[in-house]
Amino acid sequence: MSDAQKEMKPVTGYDASGQTVDLAEFEESFYKPGQVQEILKAYDKSLEGIEEGQVVRGKILRITDKEVIVDVNFKSEGIIPISEFKNVHEFKPGDEIDVFLEQVEDSEGQIILSKSRADFLKVWDRIYKAYEDQETVEGRLIRRIKGGVVVDLFGVDAFLPGSQIDLRQIPDMDAIIGQSFKFRVIKVNKARRNIVVSRRVILEEDRSAMREKILAELEKNQVREGTVKNITDFGAFIDLGGVDGLLHITDMSWGRVNHPSEIVAIGDKLKVKVLDFNENKERISLGLKQLSEHPWKGIEEKFPEGARVRGKIVSITDYGAFMELEKGIEGLIHISEMSWTQHIKHPSKIVGIGDIVEAVVLKIDKENQKISLGFKQLEPDPWEKVPQEFPIDTIVKGKVRNIAAFGAFVELKEGVDGLIHISDMSWTKKINHPGEMLKKGDTVEVKVLDIDLEKRRISLGIKQLSEDPWTDLAKDFAVGTEIEEAEVARILDRGLVVNLSNEIEGFIPLNQLGQEVNQPSRIYKVGDKTPGKVIEFDLEGRKIVLSISEYFKDKDENLFKEYLAKFPIKPAETKPAKGKGKKAEEGETETPESAVEPTEPSESTEPSEASEPSESTEPSEASGAPESSESSESAE
Repeated sequence: MSDAQKEMKPVTGYDASGQTVDLAEFEESFYKPGQVQEILKAYDKSLEGIEEGQVVRGKILRITDKEVIVDVNFKSEGIIPISEFKNVHEFKPGDEIDVFLEQVEDSEGQIILSKSRADFLKVWDRIYKAYEDQETVEGRLIRRIKGGVVVDLFGVDAFLPGSQIDLRQIPDMDAIIGQSFKFRVIKVNKARRNIVVSRRVILEEDRSAMREKILAELEKNQVREGTVKNITDFGAFIDLGGVDGLLHITDMSWGRVNHPSEIVAIGDKLKVKVLDFNENKERISLGLKQLSEHPWKGIEEKFPEGARVRGKIVSITDYGAFMELEKGIEGLIHISEMSWTQHIKHPSKIVGIGDIVEAVVLKIDKENQKISLGFKQLEPDPWEKVPQEFPIDTIVKGKVRNIAAFGAFVELKEGVDGLIHISDMSWTKKINHPGEMLKKGDTVEVKVLDIDLEKRRISLGIKQLSEDPWTDLAKDFAVGTEIEEAEVARILDRGLVVNLSNEIEGFIPLNQLGQEVNQPSRIYKVGDKTPGKVIEFDLEGRKIVLSISEYFKDKDENLFKEYLAKFPIKPAETKPAKGKGKKAEEGETETPESAVEPTEPSESTEPSEASEPSESTEPSEASGAPESSESSESAE
């Protein structure tokens, strides 16, 4: 061994697994004497200054789909995930970059590097200064994440919460990705590399400055431009540039507006008029319709009374339909103005919302902004020629259209009805209900008694087709006339109603029966025949009163005894029917006094209208229906 070899110290190294090895074992025939030591010294020198936690310079060797391989002059190459490169396509092999040395060697001998941490440390001082001094910085929105957006701030990622993007909620955050804005750093954490920024803070400051300027300039009747900020059921809030005002739904249009969204949408820019504001100018009322002329100006010239107009049905109520003539002008077609002839229960039976219809202008109330319209005026009034077509005392034929308690309605022609009052149906017969003589659909001959054009009523009569027989009856049934056989028609508590002829009835009072009894039903039954003597004939009251006791007064006593034997008094029932009173006990029914006597009810107390009574909940018909108070007065 040479002296040089004796002076050489043992040289050690490491294998790939990290184990110590004696380099003297390797053959040195390829190197000059001492060359290995020089190489090792040079390598050790290259490692000087490389410590964990430092930013070092490195060169990109190659780029794969998942990683970027970087040489930092260490014994092994460093690997950086490709996700740490924001724009990896901008890099290529040979480019030098700054990286952060996280770990010299991992378990596999790899050096652990990070580009994102290197970028963060490079700009940290700048970011922290901006945070401390509340400086405005610029950044670019790069992608959405849960709760907000990632912002590229000096090459590092910062978090922008969704609530800090704008003064109001952004409907579509994807639309602003890629845009650059000014931000304020509101939170930092170096250890966690956490940076939070806000754009809203800057906007609020700008808004506050603009607000003070606007409030100083704000005056009534000013026209300003604003942006629709929010929409509610009652209106829309308009951002005037730092201060909000309310555009109420009633101030959006002169026409009918069901919801503000029909007029404006969030984000719309529009001009509005300042209507009013309070002393502190915290509440500002705005108007949109006030920018245009009031539609009622010159209304009489646009829609003169009697003119035919065309419009759209925009609303229907129980009492009529509203028709829009133009924006801001509506007229009411009352239910009573819809038809001359039909009995309309609800306007929806005639028109529907959205229908385009024609009507006639009836009246204009400019002061109260009301217009009365009519449908039926588009056609001739069928009542105009009624006096000529149906003169009083004319005999005509008609169809029974309806029957009420007080009479029957007869259709003389389409849209024109007349009323046959119950008192005008018969001279002699007692009629308790019109249904006893007439039925719906019957064709009947009648006489025109009276016409009231104003109330649209025609009075008709059946009995007037013949002469009043009561004048002749005064001779046939004079006082003292004896009737041999009068058939019992009805038994009342106060006496008997008897038939004197086909249509003539008489009345025998209880005290004229010839026997002391409290109930006629204890002696007679319907169909029994009894004699009687006329003791009263009332021509005006149409009443004939008879007496059995007067009949037998001048007769043989035996005849009266035979009569009493034929009609004895039956014993009264002692056990009343369960749940019934005295009248039920004696098998009788009580009838109003007017029905006791064969007298026709007075016309003055009964309705005699020429149309049906309207329902209490509906407006009266155009054909002149009687009111509910009249219709309730039915014939007895």
